Amino acid sequence: MLPTPGFHHIHLNAVDPDAAIGWYARQFACTRSGEWGGMPALHSDNGVMVLFTKVDRPPPTLPQSAIWHFGWHVTDSRATVERFKQRPEVEFAPLYREEAGGEILVSSDTWPNIGNTLGLTKAQIAEAKAQHAEPPRVGGFSYMYAPEHTLIEIAGNHGQERFNHVHMWQEDPFCALIWYQKHLNAPLRPGYEGTSLTEENCKVARHPDRTWPALKQEGMFRTPRAGVEFGDVSLIWYANQGDKPLVSPLGQQQDHIALSVGDLDAWIDKLKAEGVKILDGPYALGPTRAAMIEGPSLEAIELVEVEEASRLR
Repeated sequence: MLPTPGFHHIHLNAVDPDAAIGWYARQFACTRSGEWGGMPALHSDNGVMVLFTKVDRPPPTLPQSAIWHFGWHVTDSRATVERFKQRPEVEFAPLYREEAGGEILVSSDTWPNIGNTLGLTKAQIAEAKAQHAEPPRVGGFSYMYAPEHTLIEIAGNHGQERFNHVHMWQEDPFCALIWYQKHLNAPLRPGYEGTSLTEENCKVARHPDRTWPALKQEGMFRTPRAGVEFGDVSLIWYANQGDKPLVSPLGQQQDHIALSVGDLDAWIDKLKAEGVKILDGPYALGPTRAAMIEGPSLEAIELVEVEEASRLR
């Protein structure tokens, strides 16, 4: 079995990459501006990058692709929110406590979760009110907009600030889990339940109950969910929230995600034999080579060779 890839970068299209990179570097001490392979880059201390391609006009964000947003662990999310509130360049994306409204900036300002599932249904919120449950006011998650209205998330409380995750949607979350495990040798994200389902019966209907807190007042569907890890970065997903199929992200604001592999040719051979769609490549990418493949909900995944760059020198 080929070793599990690492997480290499998320790639954005932006009208002003330098302004975006400067914004991230000012907000997150674990990041710095730079370049990689001739492209503007935001470097994070854990080796993960946000790469940019400069475009002439604002790239589209709709129709919705499988890539929702990305984010950082922080050491204290509530303290971070209070600090960011003093920065005019930071625009928060408020959360709704329930369908009736009630905006908050950090999820720990609403009723406590039940078990390991984020968010409460209408019935659970009613029960929390009846029991006079108090918000935990510790840790939690919060959303804000980076330049060009890119949605990002912070989550705490964690021991170290770092780029931590890419949040996604999937048409069939458990089928996607099987796909990532089978084709990319990805381990299950800790804290997420595994599944005994197979490719034949992995399509599990989206649970009809919406949950809160949520970015939209009508709430969001959080069941089923699944997730995998590549190094210390998680890919986490819920079911497609809408009624229209997810589209390819290529050319959109969040263009693709990228994984690092040691032997690109071996990976291409493996994926071709397994029927995975190769969108492009191999092709030259900065100091190395890469190939683009398609994930289970049309997400574009770039495989970047990190140990055999000498081929191009």
